[in-house]
Amino acid sequence: MTHFGDFEPLCHQVPSYPWCNLFYRQLQHHNASVLAGPSANPASAPVGVNPECGIPLAGHDGSLANIANIIASALSMIVLAILIFSTSRRKAAVGRVEFRIFLVLYFLTLVFQLITTGAFLQQGSTALTVLTAIHAGLVAATFWALVGNAVVSTQVVEDGTLSALIPFNFFVLAFFVATGYIALDVGFSFTSVFGPSNPAVDLHSTPLFVLTSIWPGAAAILYFALMAYVVLGILNELRPMWYFLLTAVLFVLSQLDFFLLSKVICRGAAQKIDGSFVATVLETAAVTVLYFAWRSITEEAWEDDMYYPR
Repeated sequence: MTHFGDFEPLCHQVPSYPWCNLFYRQLQHHNASVLAGPSANPASAPVGVNPECGIPLAGHDGSLANIANIIASALSMIVLAILIFSTSRRKAAVGRVEFRIFLVLYFLTLVFQLITTGAFLQQGSTALTVLTAIHAGLVAATFWALVGNAVVSTQVVEDGTLSALIPFNFFVLAFFVATGYIALDVGFSFTSVFGPSNPAVDLHSTPLFVLTSIWPGAAAILYFALMAYVVLGILNELRPMWYFLLTAVLFVLSQLDFFLLSKVICRGAAQKIDGSFVATVLETAAVTVLYFAWRSITEEAWEDDMYYPR
């Protein structure tokens, strides 16, 4: 029976689920007998723990690693670099600094996603485990940055000032450090607080599950609720909401693809690719539309008409 905080169903059924790297390392050192089938040999094991379908390690049986998602992530990084540059040029835009931090964090998650789901680092290796923990910390921090941008948009505090940036960056760092430490403890079992899982087959870690699975969804919902209040309640505008709605649709589609269709694509492509590349494209499209949503409610230069009361 599956309990809240169990990663076993996800690591078994969802190809290229990065947090499974942590549990592979944990099992390898505490209960290696659980690792079976494609996970039995770390020299060829795909991302996951006994996955139903997974891309073998690069070089094994002609595998090109997770080539589709590697390309999608690389192209997405180029898109994000353009968005970061464009954001930096909008000197008078409300929340410019905070939104740029969000974009930079998402850029970094793409870098680490390329590595942790790329299937070119051996499962159970120290490098892959550490990089996965950093990736987890970046994901949690990115979603806080998303919520923080919504809070700044309400103008509760003046954007770009110390009163806004100090708490904003404090929580970015707090989410990164806390999630990263928990992920490291799950993988390396420094203590018995966050691991190893008991029973081992459940791949259980409630804190990691909350921070990497529940928190991103909750943060996204909170962000869209706050932005609906800003756009409809404060600005009395309707058109920008279409951008936010499109962003939400793209984000939901990316998650549906990753969790429901990825295995189907993996099987159909004979384990050469999976659906993670589609999820990456959709997520980057969502962030791109989010940029246009943000731009539609902010001024570009000091002489432009002001949207927000100061």
